[in-house]
Amino acid sequence: MVVRPPVGGDARSAYLPELATQVWPPPADATLRRGGAGYTVVPSAARPRLLVPAGSRRAAASAIRHSTEAVGLKARLKRQVLATAFRTGLGPLAFRDRLVIDAGPESFAERMADVLGRPALLSIHVSPARANRKPVVQLLGQRGEPLGYAKLGVDPLTRKLVDAEASALRRLGSVRIPGVTVAEVLHHGPWGGHALLVQSALPVGLPRAAPTAAAEGERAAMVAVSGCLGTTREPYAASGYANRLAGTVAELGDRPETGRLQAILAGVTRVDPVLTFGAWHGDWNGGNSAVLADGRVLVWDWERFDTGVPAGYDALHRRLQTAVTRAGTEPVAAARDLLAGAAGTLAPFGQPAGAADLVAVLYLVELAARYLHDRQAEAGARLGHVAAWLLPAVEDHLANRAGEGGVAK
Repeated sequence: MVVRPPVGGDARSAYLPELATQVWPPPADATLRRGGAGYTVVPSAARPRLLVPAGSRRAAASAIRHSTEAVGLKARLKRQVLATAFRTGLGPLAFRDRLVIDAGPESFAERMADVLGRPALLSIHVSPARANRKPVVQLLGQRGEPLGYAKLGVDPLTRKLVDAEASALRRLGSVRIPGVTVAEVLHHGPWGGHALLVQSALPVGLPRAAPTAAAEGERAAMVAVSGCLGTTREPYAASGYANRLAGTVAELGDRPETGRLQAILAGVTRVDPVLTFGAWHGDWNGGNSAVLADGRVLVWDWERFDTGVPAGYDALHRRLQTAVTRAGTEPVAAARDLLAGAAGTLAPFGQPAGAADLVAVLYLVELAARYLHDRQAEAGARLGHVAAWLLPAVEDHLANRAGEGGVAK
């Protein structure tokens, strides 16, 4: 029997049957029940955010404490209260919806036990709609101690991303990045028709740095990642990145956004600024990094890691994502602010101040091409509609720059 979402549930509720089938493929059965064993659906089957093991208080509390969705002090306090409720046994009483699995002969948990060399309990984050949505499974010991994380690539895009993250983690594991800690690859290979990556758990439960120290530490970590494989300095038009980005945009084909992006790149090429190039994480945001009190910076989710890009892309991405997702700034206003403040954002990365806004322009083109290639708008992602916010902000900025003599028409 395949689990069916409850009537009146939200978008993640509709995703729950698909998620269950991906982690527990046929002949496994998944059903929703009230009470009993299996996985507690937090907070409910109508609004699922997390699946935690119903049979272990410690593991359920640990899974909630280490979930990464909580953003802001209020959300973190709520998460702590929820973890305490599960640890004391009140959680299973308050949250009665269960996902019950008849896993069949080769369960995912058994495969994880083979990889880890010990039994593992599972906890699964139910993520919001986006093109790169995939199962991310937290692996826990019997006492709730984090053992690692497993990711499943379940379609062409997410399989590509899972494989890319495995490659990035192996590459980063061979270099020294001052102050930055990344996970180790424990296993990478096929499972159940999916791409499977199992990586070690980072010590996210350790005390965190104070806000000012955290901001400084994160900035230093971004600079370290940017230079971890060396940097170069050269004119933009002659760089490999210019050719690569132009090719990525051209691959969008006859979409209406393609010509506008190409016109933006042509404007930057005519100016041809000399830029510093390095590496970037590719999706640095508040949900995939943590600065510890001892100064270490933990960074995870390396599936978008890339090299040979203008230095400072991570700082630009962090600022944009924080403005939109945490501060609630309208995307077009956030993009305009990003362009206006680029010189300050990029100051630690060695970019010429006079060209900083053009680096921000190139970053926004990179982001637009990513969202369009991944079809984020079609998947329901808010920022996927780049023609509604990103393109107007960039085009207006370049028009104003041209009026000041900065970009030739």
